[in-house]
Amino acid sequence: MKRNVLILGIVIFAVAGALLAQDPPAKTASKKAPSHTAAGSATRGKEVFDKKCALCHFADSDAKKIGPGLKGISKRGTFTVNGNKVTTESLTTWIENGDTLMPGMKEVLEPAEIQDVVAYVKTL
Repeated sequence: MKRNVLILGIVIFAVAGALLAQDPPAKTASKKAPSHTAAGSATRGKEVFDKKCALCHFADSDAKKIGPGLKGISKRGTFTVNGNKVTTESLTTWIENGDTLMPGMKEVLEPAEIQDVVAYVKTL
């Protein structure tokens, strides 16, 4: 009888240990998740811009650095190099693919970072 109780106790502890060692259940997404949104974050975009874009572009001036200054680009409404309309889509495409004067950044930046940079550039 004592042997059966001892074996049962060991089994209970083993099962309890196995249950505790399992991953906790996934939490459901909160209503306001801290992840990147489709619109992007201008605050995060400024950080990315300062690290990756400021080498070639001024944010606080429309003067040319290596590339054109970006201050007021949304108010101007057109790109200085080709006259195309500035939209979220056109900015995203330009940053991703670049052109003969600017390297595309889709290999350097994550898609969410590009969205953040677009959101930031639109505030300049």
